[in-house]
Amino acid sequence: MYLNNYKPIGYSPGASTFKQLFWFFLGDFLFRTHLLPIKAFKVFLLRAFGAQIGTGVVIKPGVKVKFPWRLKVGDHVWIGENVWIDNIAPVIIKDHVCVSQDVYLCTGNHDWRDRNFKLLTGEICIEEGSWIAARSVVGPGVTVGRGAILGLGSVTSRSLKPMTIYSGNPAQPVKQRNLVSDLSHLSEPIRLPVP
Repeated sequence: MYLNNYKPIGYSPGASTFKQLFWFFLGDFLFRTHLLPIKAFKVFLLRAFGAQIGTGVVIKPGVKVKFPWRLKVGDHVWIGENVWIDNIAPVIIKDHVCVSQDVYLCTGNHDWRDRNFKLLTGEICIEEGSWIAARSVVGPGVTVGRGAILGLGSVTSRSLKPMTIYSGNPAQPVKQRNLVSDLSHLSEPIRLPVP
């Protein structure tokens, strides 16, 4: 590779240099700080920088968003502590999605075949009712199907089928997801062991 020849040919961050600097030096700082854990303030900041954010969205402290203007979040979404949305391409998170703590959503990569390390980007779309479990990684161009689960610490660079549970690195299908809305069939409450 010849990294001295690298140029992001054909790529644009999607905002003026001023907007990028304003987000980097002020917006991002205020958004990520643990000193202002108010969800409504975080949503306000993202919207002010061009993100489309639905209602009932919960954003925990420490979340990092590269470019808010390339983020769309539906209604009643939970985004856990220290999630990194590295969205040089669009990231779409639909309604009722849980993105757990320390998840990395990566929309960019480089072409290992290219001598000049060409930049490759791909949109991430997480469909309704999905769950990306803690410390998981979702790569560029991935669509997480409706109701799919990516298990704890799993990594995927391929799209996930709806209502399927995946685990591992690379993530593999483990089983189908069956939703139970009525828990009255449980005869006894679940009790945790006392230490």
